[in-house]
Amino acid sequence: MKIFLDTANLDQIKEAAKMGMLDGVTTNPTLVSKEKMGFEILIKEICRIVPGPVSVECVSDKAESIVKEARQHARIADNVAVKIPICVEGLKATKVLSEEGIDVNTTLVFSASQALMAAKAGTRYVSPFVGRLDDISHQGMDLVEDVLTIFDNYGLNTEVIVASIRHPLHFVEAALMGADIATVPFAVLEKLAKHPLTDIGIERFLKDWEKVKGK
Repeated sequence: MKIFLDTANLDQIKEAAKMGMLDGVTTNPTLVSKEKMGFEILIKEICRIVPGPVSVECVSDKAESIVKEARQHARIADNVAVKIPICVEGLKATKVLSEEGIDVNTTLVFSASQALMAAKAGTRYVSPFVGRLDDISHQGMDLVEDVLTIFDNYGLNTEVIVASIRHPLHFVEAALMGADIATVPFAVLEKLAKHPLTDIGIERFLKDWEKVKGK
């Protein structure tokens, strides 16, 4: 399973790269707004650091304007993928862009039917938002399982990005289901490497080493 970092923060992206945990990045307008850099300068720098795709979101609401905005984003760097929320106008834009060879990440997916429609329109990625479904008392990971099953049924090449990951369990469940990608906030990425028994073991080894070192 590939790991994407869900952030627009350069320090977090560089740290994930040092750990060898950076296959791509997903951004959105909210994440970009938190950074003190111009939009295009920031995206260019992220694309320079990241070896894989960097998702950049379109905010237009009509197919023609979405296509125009997406083309502008795609010109920033070769590894830009454009994020388009699932909707009728988004599907129209996705069809046009996919035929032009521009990778689309269909975002804000909350149903299996939305994911299938996006795949048929030619999207490269679909992003089911599991955490937000959990927030309204639905099992978000059930959606991921359904989407993976449908894509497997029909041999669809669209990759599934498990998004809105809130904790390590989401990450592990995604991997067990065979999801292609998980996009995680940096705080969750850090938690994935931690375990209380590991901490106890390290502390014990260090204490024992002090005893040996003193002899």
